[in-house]
Amino acid sequence: MPGSKLDDIDRMILAELQADGRMTNVELAKRVGISAPPCLRRVRTLEEQGYIRGYHADIDPREMGFEVQVFAMVRLMSQAEADLTAFEALCIGWPLVRECHMLNGEVDFILKCVAPDLRTFQNFLTEHLTAAPNVASVKTSLVIRGAKDEPGVPFDVLEDRLKREP
Repeated sequence: MPGSKLDDIDRMILAELQADGRMTNVELAKRVGISAPPCLRRVRTLEEQGYIRGYHADIDPREMGFEVQVFAMVRLMSQAEADLTAFEALCIGWPLVRECHMLNGEVDFILKCVAPDLRTFQNFLTEHLTAAPNVASVKTSLVIRGAKDEPGVPFDVLEDRLKREP
């Protein structure tokens, strides 16, 4: 299990930073019970090893005028690797697409999209997404409300699992 390569301190650092990525190194060190210099070294190592991919502000889309959130389920005509990669490249270039995940089953991709209004999303849908090469069909679902939007991973589940390992 990948998380088991880390020691308790590393996992505590990750959990604390996931909860509050803005805390100072001094505060982080205090919370995990080590001094600041080794804490900073550990954070840098976790970054270099890819455990920490970045630091971001959690922006409320509605406060910024993005009133519409849509999940788009996309089926492609071809699932050849070159076609999958080409579609992913398109998604990366579309600003309204905030997440793109390849799935197994009937749907090839699910996209999380945001837009300021329905007209903007509809224009994106008809002019870009459904018009894209290799797109066979698109089904969309408008988000009415969100009950949970939790970033990262559940560290308590990881810790429980590690305690049960022999």
